[in-house]
Amino acid sequence: MLGNASKIDTNKIQAEFSQILAPGEKVEHAYQLIRDYFVFTEKRLVLVDKQGITGSKVEYHSIPYKSITHFSIETAGTFDLDAELKIWISSTAAPIQKQFNKKLSIYEVQSVLASYVLR
Repeated sequence: MLGNASKIDTNKIQAEFSQILAPGEKVEHAYQLIRDYFVFTEKRLVLVDKQGITGSKVEYHSIPYKSITHFSIETAGTFDLDAELKIWISSTAAPIQKQFNKKLSIYEVQSVLASYVLR
């Protein structure tokens, strides 16, 4: 079940992110991947990586939408039950990859990402 994602309450994340958000910046969508999650604000995508056994060390990776050059989805198949989202950032060759199970529509997440990147 590693890598499976689900939606999380944006109000909870807004409070938790209060120290790293710019003044007036608002969390609009959030998805959790076991301990890690990624958050869409109106200004950027924030990838949260909780590290170690306790998860007390946390990396916040902020990606302005203008830095996203392209993205793709790979839907789940008959034997491969996970869908995958890939995001390429300018000046990096390898994409950021996130996996989803069928509990969360990869099409929904792709649509949210597209709504920000294609503005």
